[in-house]
Order: sequence, then structure tokens, then C-alpha cells
Amino acid sequence: MGWLFIIAAGIFEIGFTSFLKLSEGFTRPLPSIGFLVFGAISFYLLTLGMKSIPLGSAYAVWTGIGAFGTAIMGMIFFGDPVTAWRIFFLLTLIGSIIGLKMVSAH
Repeated sequence: MGWLFIIAAGIFEIGFTSFLKLSEGFTRPLPSIGFLVFGAISFYLLTLGMKSIPLGSAYAVWTGIGAFGTAIMGMIFFGDPVTAWRIFFLLTLIGSIIGLKMVSAH
């Protein structure tokens, strides 16, 4: 169950970073509220996941999911550049996340 919490926390991290961008420096109220809500949920789920998963693995997977998803969101919705090297390194990141899950003792 811990891994499901970590995966969900990573998905909410993608949401809170996207809302952070949309808030334009916390000058727009609704995206700012979205940032706070998604951030709180993400950290809560991370905390639940860390009850059964070692800190290092949980944090690395959480940030990896968030980083990967945020990069994809940036390319799709915010005009971030899409290059072969970016895609290559994002896939490498996913491979590392899967590797951490596989070697985790829990």
C-alpha cells in the first residue's frame, strides 16, 4: 500500500508544480489555492507512504515522478522545448525510479 501512496503523492506533486506555474508568483488566487491544496495532499500521501517505505526510496521516487510528470506537463502545456536529449534523460529518470522500487527492501 505504501507504494500506492508514493505514486499518488507524485501525481499530486505534478499538480502542485503546475498550479505553481499558473499562479504567476501567487498573484492569481485560484491557481494559488490549487497549489496549496495539491501540495498538502502530496505531502500527506508522502508521509503515509514513508510509514512502510524507507525515506530515501520514498523521497527519490516521489520527486522522480514529480520531476518526470512536471517536465512532460511543461512540454505539453507550457511550451517547454521538446528535444531528443530531454526525452532520453526523462526515460533514464523513469528507469531509475523503477530500479529504486525493485531494489527497495519493502
